[in-house]
Amino acid sequence: QVQLVESGGGLVQPGGSLRLSCAASRIIFSAYVRSWYRQAPGKRRELVAIISDGGSTNYADSVKGRFTISGDNAKNTMYLQMNSLKPEDTAVYYCYARPPFISTVDYWGQGTQVTVSS
Repeated sequence: QVQLVESGGGLVQPGGSLRLSCAASRIIFSAYVRSWYRQAPGKRRELVAIISDGGSTNYADSVKGRFTISGDNAKNTMYLQMNSLKPEDTAVYYCYARPPFISTVDYWGQGTQVTVSS
């Protein structure tokens, strides 16, 4: 069974950093379009960052310059490095993957909580 498993969430002070990990099983992760989403209580889930099967990246304006998405093919894992964290970054962060140009197959992680608070 394909699984995406997130880790690395937790409590951090404003201005601090966290690195989230998403480890994939039973797929070649780098062959997929991979994304990080987040959802705060009472708000819709929003796209945070994308890395394509070709390695190109894009970011939401709210995190641009602070967050970096990357992949490690050898570990079949992607990461979200989060720096200069703000209270408004508090959310459950979700890992997501789908094959390029295909909408009938996709995968979600279980989510990991990130709380930015002093």
